Amino acid sequence: MDIIASPLKQLLARLEAAADITGAPDIEALDRLLRCEIDTPSSEAPGLFSCAFDVLRAIPDAVAVPARVTALVSISFHYFSAAKTDASLAPAREAVRAARLLGDPEVLGRALKVLALVYTEVGNLPSAMEACGEALDQISRIDAPALESGVWINTGNVYLQTCQYADAIACYERALQRAGDAPQLRGDRSIALGNIAVASLYCGDVAKGLRAARTALAERHAEDDAMCNLARVDLETHATRLLLETGDIPSAQSHASEAVRIARLAKSERAELVAELALGLTEVHAGTHDLGLTRLKRMLARSRDGQSAFLPDALGAAIKGYEVAGQPDVALVYLRELLRLRADARQAQILMHHAQHVASIDHAIDEAATLSIERHQHELRERLSDRELLRARVAMLEQNAVAGELHDDTTGEHCYRVGRLASLLAREYGVDDDTCFLIDLAARLHDIGKLAIPDAILLKPGKLTPEEFAIIQTHTTHGAELLAKSRIPQMHVAEEIARGHHERWDGNGYPNRLRGAAVPLAARITALADVFDALTHARPYKKAWSIEESLREIGSLAGKHFDPQLTAIFLELVPRLQREHGDLDAYLAVEAQNSPFIKARREIAAALKGQDGRGIDVNVDFNARR
Repeated sequence: MDIIASPLKQLLARLEAAADITGAPDIEALDRLLRCEIDTPSSEAPGLFSCAFDVLRAIPDAVAVPARVTALVSISFHYFSAAKTDASLAPAREAVRAARLLGDPEVLGRALKVLALVYTEVGNLPSAMEACGEALDQISRIDAPALESGVWINTGNVYLQTCQYADAIACYERALQRAGDAPQLRGDRSIALGNIAVASLYCGDVAKGLRAARTALAERHAEDDAMCNLARVDLETHATRLLLETGDIPSAQSHASEAVRIARLAKSERAELVAELALGLTEVHAGTHDLGLTRLKRMLARSRDGQSAFLPDALGAAIKGYEVAGQPDVALVYLRELLRLRADARQAQILMHHAQHVASIDHAIDEAATLSIERHQHELRERLSDRELLRARVAMLEQNAVAGELHDDTTGEHCYRVGRLASLLAREYGVDDDTCFLIDLAARLHDIGKLAIPDAILLKPGKLTPEEFAIIQTHTTHGAELLAKSRIPQMHVAEEIARGHHERWDGNGYPNRLRGAAVPLAARITALADVFDALTHARPYKKAWSIEESLREIGSLAGKHFDPQLTAIFLELVPRLQREHGDLDAYLAVEAQNSPFIKARREIAAALKGQDGRGIDVNVDFNARR
């Protein structure tokens, strides 16, 4: 360690003394060394990358050279490859900051690509989407097919994580277009095709998924590389699951057997688990329930024992297996375990990113306070708008709440419309102005607990079973618990809303069957705004109702579902707002225009439609290049 640290300390000293770009050769040498370490890692690599990051962070901003950015990217990639994704975030952020100093769109695009990858892996999907949107904007100014194909893959991965499967597929198809037939981009084509297969499986487009999987398998070459074999196991498993959906069990068995064969070559426990998943599901579908379920249970036990990252996939396979075998009671047990696992993981991720976000705001305030000895921190805080500070602190929670609603509302505006309408109703009821402001922010978070609910339930096309509906209902308590841990005192009203917006005036709501005024006022107000917005907008399972139809329905539920006094005020408020503002949606969703997450999604959607100057048709024929 000392051998590594000594020359790096000398390099740092020279760079700190440099008044201009004279330190560039040293940074370029460091960049080359780091890339060499990634290609052929040595036992000293961990110490080298740690010391290198300290050196690069200490370099003055005046020394702005591309090698500094690429070296930081190498450090981030090192941690990412070593499954230390939390550690990979800081160098990725520093790479983006350093790239902004250069003003080179390709360098910044590469840094943003890595940052998006890391954000996706750690579960910060709003920030990942923003990084993807900015990366696409940067590379739209240049012609860099390799970079662009990678960014489109990363963008598709964000959509895949938010269950926006059609958008994810469109991104992967754009990646295929940009990769073309270039031999050096064969890996990108394979990844994009494999991910299309996955997204197609989830959204039910089996034919598209099979075409993608078969094309990817046909394009792969026989290689002994462990990573290539692992990718091949994944592809064979995707093909297996898609074929099972079509009822073609013999073909599925053939692909599952191939997955098992290649898994042995990969010498990877994860590869073995993936292959066991494919084989177990095939056996269950073939009618050999005992054999298949035993295999799936064994795979699940191994996942719990040492492959926790694979556990959600293992649980999903077990749920599917027991459903096919006609044992829904056992499937429900595993579904509840998946709920707990997802809830704990999402809560931890969101709270971590929220804490980092709040810390960055406080750090910025502290830095500004030190600019003058006459401006102390507490004075600066007093001068800052309390509302703006609160708005900034809840921004990360807000963006996650928007992400949690995308399965129902692809615009991302539902949360904002509900918040604004709830605050307006509160004002009509006579609530003071400061509390109305809090309700506006808090009501946007009413469904944040849906992030804990397994996608299989949220996206189920048919009617939910009573057991599945009971799991859906837990989004109220999951959301309240998360918000209670956010440590923002003013947000107690958000906790009340999250927990109580499905309670009913007659006591037949959930989770606590509260009755009448026992339901917190902010929750009663938000319930009206939420139901009205849901009724007046199309959802995957229903058409949009007119405002008039929706108001009649709400009026019929006064004294049952809703507070009768609030309902009477609401029935007068909405028509007046419509008369005064015309486009009610635009008026209520005005705050959504300030959301970086929603802005990024719109920019990406525009690029997908060919508004990036290239006019590419993303309806790809997967077999065109075979």
